[in-house]
Amino acid sequence: MQRVLIAGLAAVDALIAAAAGIAVVLAPLTLLWITSFSDAGAWGALWPTTARIWQLGNLVPLHVSFDEITAASLGVADGGSSFAVTLAPLAFAAFALLFAARSGRRAVEAGGTLVGVVSGIAAMAMIASVVQLSSDNAIVDATTWQAILFPVSIYATGMVGGAIVAAWSAGDGGVIDLIHDRLDAFGPAWREVPALVVRGAATVIVGMIGVAGVGFAALVAFRGSEMIALYERAGVDVVGATGLTLGQAAYVPTFLSWVLSWVAGPGFAFGSGTAVSPAGTSLGVVPGIPVFGLVPDSGSQWWLLIVLVPIALGALAGWIARRSYSDDWAHDGEGRERYAPRIVITVGIAVVAGAAAALIAAVSRGAIGPGRMEHIGPDPGALALALGLEVVLGAAILLLTPMKRATSDDDGEPLTRGKRGSEPRLD
Repeated sequence: MQRVLIAGLAAVDALIAAAAGIAVVLAPLTLLWITSFSDAGAWGALWPTTARIWQLGNLVPLHVSFDEITAASLGVADGGSSFAVTLAPLAFAAFALLFAARSGRRAVEAGGTLVGVVSGIAAMAMIASVVQLSSDNAIVDATTWQAILFPVSIYATGMVGGAIVAAWSAGDGGVIDLIHDRLDAFGPAWREVPALVVRGAATVIVGMIGVAGVGFAALVAFRGSEMIALYERAGVDVVGATGLTLGQAAYVPTFLSWVLSWVAGPGFAFGSGTAVSPAGTSLGVVPGIPVFGLVPDSGSQWWLLIVLVPIALGALAGWIARRSYSDDWAHDGEGRERYAPRIVITVGIAVVAGAAAALIAAVSRGAIGPGRMEHIGPDPGALALALGLEVVLGAAILLLTPMKRATSDDDGEPLTRGKRGSEPRLD
């Protein structure tokens, strides 16, 4: 495929990714304007509001500042008239990341990795610049360099990650193939170590996200009445309830990361001086947003058993790596076991899984208001340490136990393994 075509397709992918995120915000806001506002002046705030929500979803910090008249009309105290909003609805960032990974993989398959990745990133930079420069707002503002850099960084991470995964499997005739050749020089025992580490860590993270999803669904089932009660207290009409629900839906990936941290043990904070974890819950005043009714208001010592889940996922990752680890790699020419590669895989799975969890925690914490509402979400360091220790324990159980070397007959053919207690066939 021609390079110009690859570059054009990558740019179109970036445009679609940004347009889809913006449209998801703009469509319900337009409906709200049509049904709730009669003055034409409200339309002027529609695009800036859409742009700010899209930027917040792409991890751009927003700065809210009310003037004295607006603050007085809203009943906001003087100390709370200016604050930051940094807690992101991660549904936007997750979509951009996955869409970018698809675009990066397609660039590799088309044979134009570098031109495709550069074109896609450049297109997203132009889109982010246009959004920022065309959405001036006196109340909610974003720093220009952050409004451009953060969406571009998310998209670039997805594109580069997708390209690396595709190139590792299919080759790229460049840097990835060079890394493969260097690893081959260390022998077959080390060649597949990076792939096994990534595969094991991905197993842990995907498993933790799945468990978090089940936990979130259980909270909705068992504490849904609390959420409904907060809807009733809000006193919103159908349009308002719909908008509130859509806004909360955009935060579902953020809430899943909180549950993930809770399952791992450290839990999360819901304001300064608060903690929600399996060991116990200490909450202050909770904002009357319906979804916050799902936050448990008490703990139990039995909930500490939930930390067995990350250990089990670490064991599963170790089992998958062990099954993929060739018998020839596990032993040297004299039949002695090679432990060094397996130790590296075990520690690598724990480190990569902990680092990924820390990144998830870092993007799912922030502020939603002044005062104690400036500290909401999990602690990246505590989550990385807890999950890493749990995973290394589980993975070590499966990866560091002795691997029996298959014997062979005189012709060099492997013997048929029978059931436990049976003798191998020699004929």
